[in-house]
Amino acid sequence: MTVSDTVPTSPTAAVRAQNAPGGETARWGGVVALLVGVFVLVTSEFLPASLLPSMAAEFGVTEGVAGQVVTATALVGVIAGPATALVFPRLDRRRLLLGLLILALAANLVTAIAPAFWIVVIARIALGMAISGTWSMALAVSAHLVPPRHLGRAMMVVNTGVSAATVAAVPLGALISSLAGWRVVFFAVAGATVIAIVVMAIVMPSVPAAAGTGLRALVATIRSKAMIVGLVGVLLIVAGHFASFTYIRPAAESISGLGAGGIAVLLAVYGVGGLIGNLVTGSVVDKRLATTLVVLPTILGAAVIVFSFSTGSVVFAFIAVAVWGMAFGGVPTMAQTWSARVEPERMESAGGLTVATFQLGISTGAVVGGVLIDATSVSVVFVAGGISAVLGGLLIASTRRWFPRRG
Repeated sequence: MTVSDTVPTSPTAAVRAQNAPGGETARWGGVVALLVGVFVLVTSEFLPASLLPSMAAEFGVTEGVAGQVVTATALVGVIAGPATALVFPRLDRRRLLLGLLILALAANLVTAIAPAFWIVVIARIALGMAISGTWSMALAVSAHLVPPRHLGRAMMVVNTGVSAATVAAVPLGALISSLAGWRVVFFAVAGATVIAIVVMAIVMPSVPAAAGTGLRALVATIRSKAMIVGLVGVLLIVAGHFASFTYIRPAAESISGLGAGGIAVLLAVYGVGGLIGNLVTGSVVDKRLATTLVVLPTILGAAVIVFSFSTGSVVFAFIAVAVWGMAFGGVPTMAQTWSARVEPERMESAGGLTVATFQLGISTGAVVGGVLIDATSVSVVFVAGGISAVLGGLLIASTRRWFPRRG
């Protein structure tokens, strides 16, 4: 007997549908509020990538040291993701999300006025807590807002905020910084955070904490064989991607006939591909999750490897990076939908662990990629990253045997 790709109509799913506001009626306004919040938070996370030279010069540190503000934000997410539900097991999720956005607002304002670099680092740690806390809540909150059959689509809407921020953050930051300085960039994103807070306060309904929260639920989720195997798969996929993507610029510089302007266009194509990939994945993942778990990482790994051998053709490189962007753009939605399927009773814990794994994969991938590029070559890094993504896909796809059966 095989497990169907179709979302199971299980007793658990029925309970979730009944617990959603309005039963089978989706509250898409709340999902859009999550999208706005996630967009602002991820934009805040990625802004320093375009501001490092200016920040380093003002604080008298190297660009390498200044870059650690990005690392600090990611690493704190490894702890903050699963810890959020643990520390606040009963707090209404609407209030919790508002609190996390207010924390992000404070972090951006402190960064904008910081007189010393160490204060910026502390502010970025606080931002990391807000980002990972919000992302870890997104799955369970979305499950409360929409019927089970639309959960993947809801996560696609939320993750559109991630994709849009990935495309917009760096060029917007660079533009504003060139006109008014890097501190104004953080004042601007603080203003955007205020808008996100207002939208969340007005649109998001009350969302009671899910039943499967607290230390006991977290431990039970960690002990789940399906979660362990699948999270290792997620780690391999994300680490393989970031081991390669971190060094996409030196790889692109070796492409014959592609100048600095061409590299900027190449990265924009990747970003647009990510937006498209998220939308496509969201449209199919609810009904075809098992297939998606195999196909998406395989395409991702193949595209990464093909890109590394595209040095002789600009057209080939653009096609490969577009496919790469589309494939990875769907990975967050795929991973969160998967975690809801294997742990439907403990979605907050599962969502938190998935977020922690993503953040660990980002940090691990960049470090491993750096070691490999120093010891070997850019091509070796990309081939290793592609193979890692494919192996990760095979691992997470192997958890299909633990999916609930259709009832």
